[in-house]
Amino acid sequence: MSRIVSTGSVIGASGRNMASNFQKVTHCIFDMDGLLLDTEKLYEKILGDLIKSYSKPYPWATRMKVMGTTEQKTCSIIVNDLKLSCTVNEFLKKFREKQLTDLRGAPLLRGAERLVKHLHKHNIPIALATSSGEDSVEVKTQNHRELFDLFGHKVMGSSDADVKEGKPAPDIFLVAASRFPDAPKPEQCLVFEDAPNGVTAGISAGMQVVMVPDPHINEDQRKHATLVLESLEEFKPELFGLPALS
Repeated sequence: MSRIVSTGSVIGASGRNMASNFQKVTHCIFDMDGLLLDTEKLYEKILGDLIKSYSKPYPWATRMKVMGTTEQKTCSIIVNDLKLSCTVNEFLKKFREKQLTDLRGAPLLRGAERLVKHLHKHNIPIALATSSGEDSVEVKTQNHRELFDLFGHKVMGSSDADVKEGKPAPDIFLVAASRFPDAPKPEQCLVFEDAPNGVTAGISAGMQVVMVPDPHINEDQRKHATLVLESLEEFKPELFGLPALS
């Protein structure tokens, strides 16, 4: 596993420079929640409050299972894991209603705006690949329209018929790659993710994955990422053959 140390240099577990281990890419694919937008705490509260209404706790193990999954999968895991006294569809309906009111105006995370604008400025094809549905994306990005309009296309897993299986399956990233005008090969794409399920999806798609995890995610759930950073501010595009930040 590679990581960023305080000096900004990239090292591996052995202490040697890892820059030579990264492959050059031409396209970038971004997750959204917890990576570009600071929504994870909002989601945790929404789900926690809904679960509490059924007099159930929201354990950490269940939170980790749902991170990065589609809305349908999230609700299925919660209802079945916690044995809630409702159907998956009933919980999903309540979840979607709460999203449309509680996720408005989610703030950007550190480094997100600078990196997206930099890649767009240098004509690097970029796409969004989020497990959220179209309605949810519309609400969460309403204060950042100009930035999200820079993405060449958006794949929204919870409402996209071509995404047959949500993360950790690779479908969403393969669909995103196929919709670039030049349809790059998976190895030409670099994925940016925060969730272990998303990292697994990207690696399974045959892509390199830069992970910016929640601090509470343990080391074992980070080790299969290509590169692990504390924030997008630390990303050095030149490691993957992309134009360096000025």
